[in-house]
Amino acid sequence: MRPLLALLILAGSSFAQGKLDPNQPYQGRKSNPITFEVDFSAVVTPPYKAKVLKIWMPIPPSDAIQEVTESTFTTFPVELKPQIAAEPMHGNRFAYFEFKDPQGAQIVRHRFTVKLHQVNWDVDPEKVEKVTNWPDSFKPYLRDEPFIPVNDRFLKVAEEVVKQRSSPAVEMATVFAWINNTMKYSHEECSLQASAVFALDNKIGHCSDYHGLATALGRSLGYPARMTYGINPYPKNSPSHCRMEVYLPPYGWVSFDVSETQQMIAKIQKNASLTDEERMKFTALATRRLEAGFRDNAWFLQTRGSDYDLAPPAANKVAVVRTIYAEADGVPYAEPDPANPKAKALTWMTVHHYKADRPLVKAYDDVKTLLQQP
Repeated sequence: MRPLLALLILAGSSFAQGKLDPNQPYQGRKSNPITFEVDFSAVVTPPYKAKVLKIWMPIPPSDAIQEVTESTFTTFPVELKPQIAAEPMHGNRFAYFEFKDPQGAQIVRHRFTVKLHQVNWDVDPEKVEKVTNWPDSFKPYLRDEPFIPVNDRFLKVAEEVVKQRSSPAVEMATVFAWINNTMKYSHEECSLQASAVFALDNKIGHCSDYHGLATALGRSLGYPARMTYGINPYPKNSPSHCRMEVYLPPYGWVSFDVSETQQMIAKIQKNASLTDEERMKFTALATRRLEAGFRDNAWFLQTRGSDYDLAPPAANKVAVVRTIYAEADGVPYAEPDPANPKAKALTWMTVHHYKADRPLVKAYDDVKTLLQQP
């Protein structure tokens, strides 16, 4: 038996398994509420003489962190009412549109209001419970997937990264540090599929590759982990951004953003207006905020999980859904990345506008926000 697996089997737990629930509402210390009016469209061009164009647009959920209201969908130039359905594995809801014999580009527009909060989980590693046997309801977040494998290769990497077993929170912090020291961020060289395999092979990638790798290593250590995809509600070429979550009882699902923290630390180190002492201070605070669990109020959740069937079903499973998913005559559209400077042609494009009820302070741009944690 592999040493890592043996340790997982021997690990004790004082946490009552009846309290372990993947549908547990988000916990954490909420602050800084801000409300956005969102106007979000996707412009999708079907191939010439396509018979059927299908588009799935995620519906952001209301939960303990975000409240979504006044949701309306429209289409142009063909007018269609969407079919609303939830996929069974993760509960993600989609508005589904089916255009018959589409002539030219079609626009799907979603307007809604979302109230967001900043959340600090303030995870104390000593309080995180170890779990011997996870209930079956956690299987979707512990399983082996094509892009997020739990196999001998990733078990070995997990053993090499986490050389000594300790608190789950400490082990995940070790994983994050290793990824930040290993990975280079790029919009040009990336999978756009949350591929831990791509990340491990190339040591470069998009936010989804960072968090796909973190998810694979978290699962290899025996902890439920999942991808979360959402939108930054401010002007951006590519509005989508992902994070990952790990279930750490008694805190439940805790959100982590490895790639944004890495980029923030890089900016701190290059900031000529800071003293060496301030650079060390803010770098330590950024690292602490990552490890303790943090989600800013400049991002709203759209989908959770990976490797699932859409509702209604598409031709294939999806790895992740970033902004929309589309297929024409049963053939999936290639994933575009509008932030890739080398991309000259896009099969579809998003058009988005946001109006906030107060000025937005971006937590990964302003170092002063790092002083808000305990």
